[in-house]
Amino acid sequence: MFKPLLLASSIAIALTGCQATQESKVTQEVDVTTVTSTISLEESAKFNALLEVFFNEGIEIYPMYGTYMGDKKYNDKFAYPLPQSEVLQSELNEKYRKALSKIDREKLDPQGKISFDIIQRDLALQLTGQQFPDKYLPINQMDGLHNDLAAFGSGQSAQPFETVEDYDAFLKRAAGFKPWLDSVMDAMKEGMKQGVTLPQVLAKKLVPQFSAHVVYNPEDSLFWGPIKAMPEGFSDADKKRLTSAYREVIMTDVIPAYRNMAEFLEEIYIPNSRSTVGYSDLPNGKAWYQHEIESHTSLTLPAEEIHNIGLREVDRILGEMNKVREQVKFAGDLAAFFVHLRESEQFYFESPEALIAAYEKVKAKIDAKVPLLFDVAPKADYVVKPVEAFRAQSAPGASYQGPSADGTKPGIFYINTYNLKAQPNFIVETLSIHEAAPGHHFQIALQQEIEGLPTFRKFGGDTAFVEGWALYAESLGKELGLFTDPYQWYGRLVDEQLRAMRLVVDTGLHAKGWTRAQAIEFMLKNSSMAESDVTAEVERYIAWPGQALSYKLGQFKIRELREYAAKELGDKFDIKAFHTQILIDGAMPMSILEEKIKRWVESQKG
Repeated sequence: MFKPLLLASSIAIALTGCQATQESKVTQEVDVTTVTSTISLEESAKFNALLEVFFNEGIEIYPMYGTYMGDKKYNDKFAYPLPQSEVLQSELNEKYRKALSKIDREKLDPQGKISFDIIQRDLALQLTGQQFPDKYLPINQMDGLHNDLAAFGSGQSAQPFETVEDYDAFLKRAAGFKPWLDSVMDAMKEGMKQGVTLPQVLAKKLVPQFSAHVVYNPEDSLFWGPIKAMPEGFSDADKKRLTSAYREVIMTDVIPAYRNMAEFLEEIYIPNSRSTVGYSDLPNGKAWYQHEIESHTSLTLPAEEIHNIGLREVDRILGEMNKVREQVKFAGDLAAFFVHLRESEQFYFESPEALIAAYEKVKAKIDAKVPLLFDVAPKADYVVKPVEAFRAQSAPGASYQGPSADGTKPGIFYINTYNLKAQPNFIVETLSIHEAAPGHHFQIALQQEIEGLPTFRKFGGDTAFVEGWALYAESLGKELGLFTDPYQWYGRLVDEQLRAMRLVVDTGLHAKGWTRAQAIEFMLKNSSMAESDVTAEVERYIAWPGQALSYKLGQFKIRELREYAAKELGDKFDIKAFHTQILIDGAMPMSILEEKIKRWVESQKG
């Protein structure tokens, strides 16, 4: 399946007080005396205009992204059926290639060169990726527009329901769901013929995501939410018309589509899906997995090397965990300590409400500490919310969704309250840092607010950068005055161990023939995570090969760049300035970030 270029990798994905930088125009225009005579303002302007055109054309193919961005003109459109979107994306990619070949990179300003390099890399990966049949795997338990439509239709997500026009827009959008879902079913049927299916264990997890929406009264549907919350200011005629129209679309379009897919999964797909779990068991699977590694990490490390790095990190962190065990004077060994942490009620919340309240409390604590290491902060705030019930069973423990582009909707830090035993209280500080500030919320919201940054970079995201930054942010906890409680520090080690285990398990599953049970056993042995949480994590790695590698590898690179800058600059090194330089130009591949930071370091030496 073609992946959109110049769009957000995850849209879940204003800069103030920034230090001057030649790369960014947030706080100052480029000083023409420092720019070589080969740079053409006309060439840069032409290139930037081209980027905007391409981005907008991409949104036309994937209009759901437009809604996430807060652009209302896309709110009445659903995705094209898969064959059509693939053709349109292929044509657009070819257009990128031809246009890029006519741009003289050396005549671009520094910001334009970064954009050029990002697109050039993405195009190369796109071409390589066309040899792999991911079009036969259009959805999984982690990812699919069937969940996006439900979130939008509930009235609790990015889709607005404030005006009559808003309500009418969603009616049109919902009408496009069945044709798209039919095309998904067709792709999965073809995948069965080609030997490219989801593992059976993942296919089974999809069933409740569809069957949850199969109800017999529209009033019982999640999609009835906007009708229940219809603004009082609507006329009686509009209220009557919209109520009737929503009843009709829910019962004749939406519910039958969900029902058909649930039946297809149970009766046809699951019985014919594969019993293996790794990509190495798929056609050309080893090369396919290596491509996924490069796509997600922006590095060319082989799977075997990553696996060994992970094993070393797991052992190192176990040693740190043992120090905590000694500090709290736990009598048993580390394995017994893990059992204690899993089973003792003192480490868990009594209710979903108490869980959410704890994260809201720590939000205020962290927000007050952030200025110790940062000169920058996003204008947009974030809120803490529980994961919606319809997707909670298969959703991760926590996630972040960025604010709308216009600033009307805040970022959302989602906490999964489905299983309280998967949410120990000792991870509250570290998880908040990762998902919110100064992790994902800081990076993603800042990126959207940077003035002059091309739109595709405002809403795009290199996985290793985005996730590497969030994990690096966790490592700043002690510098921010957090983790003073030994159990909260242990929580930090839990999160770091999770990311280290991912290096081992992801490569084990997809390159070394590990089974699902083997992966679960490894994670339980080397952590205090709940088995339900471990199972969800392992199944996530099965669904998204390579993605989980980006956290630790991205963190390694950012930490390496910090150490390089500190060594080169000595007394001139300023941690706040370094963090500004990492964040000021948005997410980018690690290789491009490294070049940028080294240029900045050289500029600071004079």
